[in-house]
Amino acid sequence: MNLCSMCSAGRVAVSIDPLDGRLLELLAEEPRIGVLEASRRLGVARGTVQARLDRLQSSGVIRGFGPDVDPAAVGYPVTAFATLEIRQGQGADVRSHLATVPEVLELHTTTGHGDMLCRLVAQSNADLQRVIDRVVGIEGIVRASTAIVMENPVPLRIVPLVRQAAFGGPDTLREI
Repeated sequence: MNLCSMCSAGRVAVSIDPLDGRLLELLAEEPRIGVLEASRRLGVARGTVQARLDRLQSSGVIRGFGPDVDPAAVGYPVTAFATLEIRQGQGADVRSHLATVPEVLELHTTTGHGDMLCRLVAQSNADLQRVIDRVVGIEGIVRASTAIVMENPVPLRIVPLVRQAAFGGPDTLREI
């Protein structure tokens, strides 16, 4: 038996092998590829690809197959990060409040300067003020500091991490 490790979301970290890595890379490059075509390109049986997909989904490695929507393309070209300092004991109320703000794309609880970091989008710099006012419009937020994104030279990417994990990355553990 191999050892288990808990990831930050409380899930068991699962190691991926080179075939998993190749499958994940293929899905990242061509999200609409079918199981049959993936099996053909990977040179393995259709059932093997389906079993791998099922395992990767059930273990939480693959979180979904939805469209990757660009906020700018739907009218929200301004991105900002807000660091929030939260009054002690008010975290749950602030999280609930922020979940109701559509322009809050992500929320992370953090260590360091602030207690929470959220990624926001807005229709313009002027609209960002409206979004910030809505974000901080709850008693539990003591202070907010906002930084506007000027450019995104390394957008969210997963394939390099998958390659490292699949082809000999450090501490890749398999679920027991």
